[in-house]
Amino acid sequence: MLILKRLPWSSLLLLLFTYITLGWVLYKANVQPHVWVLVVLAILLFVGGLTIPWSQIADYSISFFASNLRSFGVAVLGAFLFFLILAWFRQFLDILVITAAVVLVKIDFQTAGFKEGLTFWITNIFSLTGLGLGALAARVASDYATVS
Repeated sequence: MLILKRLPWSSLLLLLFTYITLGWVLYKANVQPHVWVLVVLAILLFVGGLTIPWSQIADYSISFFASNLRSFGVAVLGAFLFFLILAWFRQFLDILVITAAVVLVKIDFQTAGFKEGLTFWITNIFSLTGLGLGALAARVASDYATVS
């Protein structure tokens, strides 16, 4: 029960609602089942990437700038990503909201003194639950709309 009192409930609920929205949008887009699997894997990788300590990320990022060719490649990749941001601004904003919610949860877990492993699992549980609840709510709403 002590862990339930220490959880950052406001940021976890924000994360849950953010992923409910994503689940709703994906369901309404009638995506294929393999896209759902890819989204779940992307969520797991994304949350896992955010729970890795920043010092380890810094160690790996140094290898990107070890040579001029790699630095050029990173610059070209950054320019391409900037182009994608401009071309698909609406999707970028949706991804930015999800990223901000996950980062807020990570910061709140760090402040509360949780370990990275527990942060990873709790964040994934709330993210995947929200994704499923959003799809379920969209399905119930579409079924209700067709009955009426």
